[in-house]
Amino acid sequence: MLKHYWHIAWRQWHSSSTFALLNLVGLAAGLTVALLIGLWISDEVFFDHYFPSHGCIVKVMTTQPTAAGLVTTDHLPPALIGELRTNHGRFFRHLAIVWPNFPHVLAAGERQITASGQWAEPEWPEILALHMICGSRKSLGDPSSVLIDRTTALALFGDSKGTDAMGRTIRVDNAIDVKIAGVYEDLPDNTSFAGTHVLLAWKKASEEMPWFRDAMNDWGTVGFWIFGELNDPGVATAASADIAGIFRGRSKDAKETLSLYPMDRWHLYSEFDNGVSSTGRVRLVLLFAFIGLFVLLLASINFMNLATARSERHARVVGIRKTLGASRLQLVAQFLTESVLLSMLGLIIAIGVAQLSLPLFNRLAAKDLALPYAQPLFWLVSVGFALLTGLFSGIYPAFYLSRFRPAFTLRMAGSRGAHYTRRALTILQFTISAGLIVATAVVYRQVAYARGRPAGYERDGLLAVRMKTTDIYSAPYDVFREELLRSGAVADMAESSDATTGKPELSTESISWPGKDPSTKPQLVHIDVTHDFGRTIGWTMIAGRDFSRVYHTDSNAVLLNESAGRLIGWRDPIGRFIRIGDQDCRVIGVVRNMVMGSPYDPVPATLISLDYKFVNYITIRLNPAISPGVAINRIRAVFKRFDPHAPFEFAYLADDYSRKFAAESQLGSLSVFFAGLAIGISCLGLYGLAAFMIERRRKEVAIRRTLGAGIPQLCGLLATGFLTPVLISQFIAIPIAAVAMQSWLQSYAYRTNISPWIFAGASGLSILIAMLTIGFRTLKSARANPVEGLRLE
Repeated sequence: MLKHYWHIAWRQWHSSSTFALLNLVGLAAGLTVALLIGLWISDEVFFDHYFPSHGCIVKVMTTQPTAAGLVTTDHLPPALIGELRTNHGRFFRHLAIVWPNFPHVLAAGERQITASGQWAEPEWPEILALHMICGSRKSLGDPSSVLIDRTTALALFGDSKGTDAMGRTIRVDNAIDVKIAGVYEDLPDNTSFAGTHVLLAWKKASEEMPWFRDAMNDWGTVGFWIFGELNDPGVATAASADIAGIFRGRSKDAKETLSLYPMDRWHLYSEFDNGVSSTGRVRLVLLFAFIGLFVLLLASINFMNLATARSERHARVVGIRKTLGASRLQLVAQFLTESVLLSMLGLIIAIGVAQLSLPLFNRLAAKDLALPYAQPLFWLVSVGFALLTGLFSGIYPAFYLSRFRPAFTLRMAGSRGAHYTRRALTILQFTISAGLIVATAVVYRQVAYARGRPAGYERDGLLAVRMKTTDIYSAPYDVFREELLRSGAVADMAESSDATTGKPELSTESISWPGKDPSTKPQLVHIDVTHDFGRTIGWTMIAGRDFSRVYHTDSNAVLLNESAGRLIGWRDPIGRFIRIGDQDCRVIGVVRNMVMGSPYDPVPATLISLDYKFVNYITIRLNPAISPGVAINRIRAVFKRFDPHAPFEFAYLADDYSRKFAAESQLGSLSVFFAGLAIGISCLGLYGLAAFMIERRRKEVAIRRTLGAGIPQLCGLLATGFLTPVLISQFIAIPIAAVAMQSWLQSYAYRTNISPWIFAGASGLSILIAMLTIGFRTLKSARANPVEGLRLE
């Protein structure tokens, strides 16, 4: 029976090869999009599943009330780990405290590299269950030991297997010597700790850095991560409830609440709203899932449209087969077999196209995806999806055509019901396409709007250098700055505790001022800078003055940004005092808000202090009179003298700032990619429908030409029937897209408005594409020799 259906399907495709080809291309395009989006979604959904115990791994979080609502953070005091082990350890298989990723200079002989790594307790590699190439995960119990990944072993020793690195000694930050006790596999990109190349023993940090050791018993020092591996995922709720009041138990004034944040939510639900992780990257996953379904729906609509458009030819076949005794069930099976076979052919083509498209798709999505040919689940899902697509595409034509009565089908000249169905499906196609055009335009408008936001400083010509070794930390600031200026490559230079384009952490330290409500605990950003910072980055003073070497009292002074001024509420803050900890600091100036974190978020209230001790970044403004290449070489020579044990590495602040738009830019690029495919699929169906319907009206066209109708009149007559559904689709798409994109924009505090020109442009583009699609076919038919049209009859 299947063989018989195959022969019938083959004859149908052969007799109308154009329509079969349009169907095949449309289905293949839809399945290609489904494959690519499926790979992307799989990578997102299974983020962190590389770790065997991902379902049991948790991060300890703290939530505290502020004037802006509940604020949740993972920055904790190290003293908390002892309390968790002593009084709450029954819930955990492992607990570990970790100092967040930090760039370290690793040296082996003359070879130096910079690698990001963590100071971690011995149980941390056990929690992650690192895949060891050689050595033991338990090695961090020895303070003189270190674990490195395969990439670091290759960079330091040219050792791709890792075995040659075992037992070798490396120097870290030109301060400590440690022995390699294990080499682990690189952590994949779809993990939260990708790029962690080295793990250093926690005990070594305590031995070498007094502040590290002192912090272990200090409940006021924050900035550390604490992770745990639960005995069982089912105890997460009970464990969270058990640890919730630890801070309140220590102090009656404490309002912080602790909770456990499961690893399986870190990636997709990373944004906390009033203490709840309710959203995050999951929005993108849902968005692209809907896009994939819509594009696949468009391909299925193409099949339905073309199948019902050919109903006259199919109807006669159905009538003859029914007369010969075929049952309706057999006819339904025949039509469904035809659509499923076409869908399976489309899947084969889609896999090939997806493989060829992956390099481009990976660039757009900033991923490293590959088709998992060796996984049975991939084939099961792909074939299952193609089967469902084929059944969905063919189910309406199958039941529609199989219900015809033999006498009716043998004299059938067309069906009004089929005509309305095709119009409805065409409207749905172009509604989806127009909606995707609007969405793409709004995404790009939002990115452009944020890019044009005043940053509060001059990014062009600025370099940032992360301080890594004790050499550069101990270099005399004035001498180092003078050498850079003397090189002629530098217009100015300064140091700061935070990167100018980085996201500084909110401070929870005790800050008060006259008139402050004692029941509130405001959160502000606190940045330390040197004297020349403001002049180097080019910030704008809007009140008072900048730090100056002329005033020795500036060591006890502070600057506010505009947000801090509004938070405090003083009309004129200059000369007034703010108490930071146990020190009264005089406000000497107010600077314009600087965009350091996300360009889409409000600028947080910020205090800026003068301090040469707690600095981590060097900011350099290049001399515009010298080419950047020459300037960099001169700067490198100066750094080599002051920081000889570290490679000179820098970042352009303009590039760092541009990377803040990466996620939205990727969304825009992928939207263009998928919207283009959606429009292409819609146009394939429209072209096939136009070709078929115009073919049916060839006699009418010939008669009208014979009676004197002109080509413009005929083109208008033929095109009107196809443009009407397209016009109707615009009135449906615009309000739906407006509501959806307005909702999307609400997730950004700094957002653009939706201009009416976006909708006008989207509608105009949709109509233009539709006109171009059917224009060639209608013009060709209108210009045909009428004698040929009548001869065919």
